[in-house]
Amino acid sequence: MQRCLELAALGAGNVSPNPMVGAVIVHQDKIIGEGYHQKYGQAHAEVNAVNQVLDNYPNAAELFKQSTIYVSLEPCAHYGKTPPCADLIIKHQIPKVVVGCRDPFAQVDGKGIEKLQQSGIEVIVGVFEQECRNLNKRFFTRVQKQRPYIILKWAQTANGYFAPADGTQHWITGPEAKKLVHQWRSQEDAILVGKNTARIDNPQLNTRLWPGKSPKRVVIDRNLQLDTTLHLFDNSVETFVFNAIKTDINDKTKYIALEDFERFVPQYILFQLYLQDIQSIIIEGGAHTLNAFIEAGLWDEARIFTGETLLPAGIRAPVCFGYNTQESQVGQDRLQIIYNQ
Repeated sequence: MQRCLELAALGAGNVSPNPMVGAVIVHQDKIIGEGYHQKYGQAHAEVNAVNQVLDNYPNAAELFKQSTIYVSLEPCAHYGKTPPCADLIIKHQIPKVVVGCRDPFAQVDGKGIEKLQQSGIEVIVGVFEQECRNLNKRFFTRVQKQRPYIILKWAQTANGYFAPADGTQHWITGPEAKKLVHQWRSQEDAILVGKNTARIDNPQLNTRLWPGKSPKRVVIDRNLQLDTTLHLFDNSVETFVFNAIKTDINDKTKYIALEDFERFVPQYILFQLYLQDIQSIIIEGGAHTLNAFIEAGLWDEARIFTGETLLPAGIRAPVCFGYNTQESQVGQDRLQIIYNQ
């Protein structure tokens, strides 16, 4: 199962809104096939593992009948982009299936396990269950809470300031932190900033310092005051603009009007992103935007860099409280990761 998790993680950034899944086929204590879900819409982990056995062993049919397949998430039982993996296991007469955790998706949720058991297959569930759930925390959040998994990210000075009082750009962290942030971006579906951050910093919000796809971009611009020559509107990736004026599409820019900009703005935005199949989002600022999500209790983890620089005054950095705090050093900066209760 540990190997299943290692394989599954290789799909990070490429399979959303599907979960990351790894599968390993074992015959007499020897791995004879393994695979993972590599890309959304393509073959699932079990299919790739089975195909590896078929490609490498002329007697694959006999081996299957004496093997166990380990899979980090319950095999699907429905027709989606691909046929049901439970049917594949039954077809090849694999007598034992070890499942990391159940799939919360309504069309699966226990149905894959039940289908296997009704075919006389032994099924063991709950091996490394917490690790398997944690790997797919984005998928579980989207399915169970009807919203994306939310990561808050900001940098603060050693004395707790987010930015200068006049709102000018002030770089707090070093190159190592910047590169790590670009790696994080490649792993998530979308990245969100407020109007002031977009206007002052003119961010590209891409992964130019790390190989991997750039996330979709989200900006909150109530009265559509942002200059369309900003990097946000370069049509390099899909960009959502939440506003109070219009709903429209202009090339890769989607304008989505919210009916009420006085209350529940984070909730409305997250639900709209959920409808767009956004499974995870990084919120990078500014301070007002971050605080809006913190005050609404809508965050799952916060990643906070603290640099060595000082500001005599300015905009105070957000504050949030959680559990299981992790700390590490990234170059000259301290990284703290906090999880929401």
